[in-house]
Amino acid sequence: MNKSTITPDQQNARTTIVRRLLFTFGFATLIGMLNTLPSTSPALLVISRAWVVGLATLLAFSLFERWPRTLPPWFARWVLQVLGVLVAVPFAALLAYWLTTGGNFDFVHNKLRVTGIIILIVTGVLFAPWIALGAMVRQREAFARRQQLSFELERSELERQALDARMRLLQAQVQPHFLFNTLANVQALVDTGSPKASQVLGTLIAYLRAAVPLLDAPFSTLKDELALVRSYLELMHMRMPDRLVFTIEADPEALPLRCPPLTLLTLVENAVRHGIDPSEEGGRIDIDVQLSGLQCRVRVSDTGVGLTQAGGGLGTGLSTLRERLLLSFGSGTSLQLVEVQPHGVQVELIFPAQRIAG
Repeated sequence: MNKSTITPDQQNARTTIVRRLLFTFGFATLIGMLNTLPSTSPALLVISRAWVVGLATLLAFSLFERWPRTLPPWFARWVLQVLGVLVAVPFAALLAYWLTTGGNFDFVHNKLRVTGIIILIVTGVLFAPWIALGAMVRQREAFARRQQLSFELERSELERQALDARMRLLQAQVQPHFLFNTLANVQALVDTGSPKASQVLGTLIAYLRAAVPLLDAPFSTLKDELALVRSYLELMHMRMPDRLVFTIEADPEALPLRCPPLTLLTLVENAVRHGIDPSEEGGRIDIDVQLSGLQCRVRVSDTGVGLTQAGGGLGTGLSTLRERLLLSFGSGTSLQLVEVQPHGVQVELIFPAQRIAG
């Protein structure tokens, strides 16, 4: 199995095994060194016997950690593991002496070796169960941390999915609003019987070709937004050539910045519908896009009828836009609507300057 196919659970299991082995050898070495004090045997021999006992208790602890798969409800697995460790200690001590004395049991007739066995068993029984309990506590704490992290990741994913669903819902609300406005503009153009009908329809087709793909896009750029707004305003200028003048100024460094689709179009449509259209004299629309440090500032101003005659407030389109911006950028956004003198409205939009990755 290569490294790329190792699952997180397998990696955790391997890490746990390595840690247990290192701890077992370290603690067994310490016990073995202490046992060398009353022993006349070579130090390495005494330490190796402690290693055998340590490995045997680790094997018993790991075995009963998973076997049997099911236990009676009244019998806790940690009790089984501690009992397994206790039982393993004396057998492991006898095995250690058997392995280090030539593979026979003649050592049971040697008083010094019997004393060594008893010391090894006593130290094992004194320390091994507590070490096992400590390992289980740490294991449960690690499991609880992993579970908490898993729950947090799952909650984060659910929150992201909820935000995506909310964004799609708001996007769906924008689509019919946009399409109905476009159809209304088509009807107005047909009703006027303009001799420039062919030019108007060509501009309208170009406008729709630029706008429709953005309806389902997750994000757009200010460059695309400004191109779409320019097409829209040129179309509106054809509809009312004597009543609409517009200017567009944009910081070149702000053009690659991302924003929700149809953000600027929503602001400009709002200015045309509620500012310029109701005014007998028409008016002027100025669009200004500037990059200011880590923020992008967008201003759309019109010299239309103003807030009082337009009804005041944000309205459905701007309220929806504000919510879409909050979902896209979080709390670092603002949308302000103010009246300008002698008449007209300015909408200022501020959001974090974020470029599209890649």
